[in-house]
Amino acid sequence: MGKTLILAFALMLIVEGLLPFVVPQVWRDMFRRIIAMTDGQIRFFGLTSMIIGLLLLLVAQ
Repeated sequence: MGKTLILAFALMLIVEGLLPFVVPQVWRDMFRRIIAMTDGQIRFFGLTSMIIGLLLLLVAQ
């Protein structure tokens, strides 16, 4: 279980680092748009991401 968690975390870091590495200007513009969002919009985005992640986990099993 611990090794799987570390591998999942490593994969998340790789995916999260792709955009700022490949196209930093797009990443910066996206960050500006996120900062302009309301708390409710950010929470909705976070909830949607968690639900999609959970569905992917269920499908992968």
